[in-house]
Amino acid sequence: MDILHLLEGCLNGIVEIAILVFEFIGVMIIIVSGVRGFYNYIKRSPETKLILAKGLAMGLEFKMGSEILRTVVVREWTEIATVAGIIILRAALTFLIHWEINQEEQGEHNKK
Repeated sequence: MDILHLLEGCLNGIVEIAILVFEFIGVMIIIVSGVRGFYNYIKRSPETKLILAKGLAMGLEFKMGSEILRTVVVREWTEIATVAGIIILRAALTFLIHWEINQEEQGEHNKK
């Protein structure tokens, strides 16, 4: 029985570290994309919206990955419902951003 508790503790520790790493990567991607988007906006680059949307989508993918990992360590139904709600919201945001990217890319393609 002690070995199971030890394995569970190790798994929880690994998952918690992975969650922090994914969250950090996601936040950094969003920050870098925001700064890059602002720089392109100042330059009046026509690709500003597309670059920013792609960065936000990638950052949200990492943050959604951390939420999926979080489901491994939750113990109560209320926590599972909260995590599921967050995953659904992030998935919806990612879908909308990808739709926006496709619309923007089609608009650029039609201009050429």
